[in-house]
Amino acid sequence: MATDLQTGRPRALFLSPEPPYPLHGGGALRSASLLHYLSAHADVDLIVFRQPGAANPAQHLPPGLVRRIVSIDLPVHRTGGAARAIRNAWRLARRTPPLVDRFAGFESQVAAAVAGQFYAVGIIEHFWCAAYWNQIAPVCRQTVLDLHNIESVLHSRCAETERGATALAHASFAAAALNLERAWLPRFSQVLVASAPDAKLALERAPQARVTVYPNAVPLVPVPSQTPDQAVVFSGNLEYHPNISAVRFFREEIWPLLRERWPALVWRLVGKNPHAIQTWISNDSRIEVRGAVDDAVSELARSQVAVAPILAGSGTRLKILEAWAAGVPVVSTTVGAEGLPVRSGEHLLLADSGVEFARAVSQLLQDENLRVKLGAAGRRLLEKEFTWESAWKTLDILVPSRTE
Repeated sequence: MATDLQTGRPRALFLSPEPPYPLHGGGALRSASLLHYLSAHADVDLIVFRQPGAANPAQHLPPGLVRRIVSIDLPVHRTGGAARAIRNAWRLARRTPPLVDRFAGFESQVAAAVAGQFYAVGIIEHFWCAAYWNQIAPVCRQTVLDLHNIESVLHSRCAETERGATALAHASFAAAALNLERAWLPRFSQVLVASAPDAKLALERAPQARVTVYPNAVPLVPVPSQTPDQAVVFSGNLEYHPNISAVRFFREEIWPLLRERWPALVWRLVGKNPHAIQTWISNDSRIEVRGAVDDAVSELARSQVAVAPILAGSGTRLKILEAWAAGVPVVSTTVGAEGLPVRSGEHLLLADSGVEFARAVSQLLQDENLRVKLGAAGRRLLEKEFTWESAWKTLDILVPSRTE
């Protein structure tokens, strides 16, 4: 049955390639927001993949969030340059995008996890796991795919910002992802995307898909009270390709200009996997690497300006939402702010060239009133549209309790 006989509540399935907790990075924040929504309306079974050596995913989950958790262990995945090159060559030969192949091949484990069960809804997080529709659809009344990005667009934009073999690889992965999107998106009862631009892109790829905008959002917390340092901060998963290219862009074209003009300025980097950007941040005593932190909002509040020099990607940037939650003003590229209802000079500052970006950051560093104005405006917009509670109002999964 799709309803638990003891609780009388619907039963739901949630499959995620990465643990929703701890809340480190935009992917975890989006997954956690949807998992909390689901848990408020149903008894949830969670299937989650675990990286080699990682902690038990259950130990970080809030008590009572899920009824049952099944962890699927991933094989060892070497991170060295040679190993990565061999993997990508094999992916190109098979026309299989990265991460899609990383999370493939576990059909028997997923099928065993749902055997004998029946659910009112099954949600799959990330396009990488869309193919597990085959295992969950027979035991789910409805199926939902939550797209954190439009993968074909992400790879296409990465191809435009890279050079040589890397650009060619991303172009090939973009074509492969497009074919998979056309095949998989129409099969789901509902497809969730992060913004209206992403909804348009999804429907261009799969006109038969049933698409709903479920915005990225963060839990509402009080604005931290600490006094910020003279620092600019960049946050995110630092091995995510658009973040790597953003760090490289900032290091090569923006940071030298700011470093010279502001002798005491520090560039702070916050997020997991800092090893991935080591090439771009070494040998500079004024670049501070914080790594993963338990409270990103409080950490961001330690800096005067948050930067989002994003050149490629899809979805919307949770790094901007977290900065707004901290009351910190933001400078972003146009791509970085894509999908957010913002105007430059009102909610943040937009700049696309290195010189323009450095000028915008300097404008905020020297004008405290402008920093306060933009930080407050971002916080108001966040409270209005981008908290978890606001985002949940867009959903109709399980016929939510709008009338309860």
